Amino acid sequence: MRRVIGLLQVVLLSIAGSAALVSAADTPPELALTLDQHRFSPEELRVKANTPFILVITNKDKEDEEFEVPSLRIEQIVSGGKTLQLRMPALKPGTYQFIGDFHEKTAKGHIVAE
Repeated sequence: MRRVIGLLQVVLLSIAGSAALVSAADTPPELALTLDQHRFSPEELRVKANTPFILVITNKDKEDEEFEVPSLRIEQIVSGGKTLQLRMPALKPGTYQFIGDFHEKTAKGHIVAE
């Protein structure tokens, strides 16, 4: 009986360890993007192509901004003084322009997937 319990514990610990490894490996990378004085920084983000990621957008301005990637049909309001985590899809190799729709003359940049 002790052997069975011991074997069961080993199996359960092995499964738990595997689940932790899988979930850590499945966690998409995060990239930071800051909006300050109606300008994005950095203006260029580089990501691995064909890999989803999380874009962490911090709006340091008092006003809301609409983060938009027209070619991907992504539009998301980022409230003034707030941070938003935006789950981004896996991108094919290429360059994707983004803008702050409310201040598009100054709030702009691009994502390069390579």
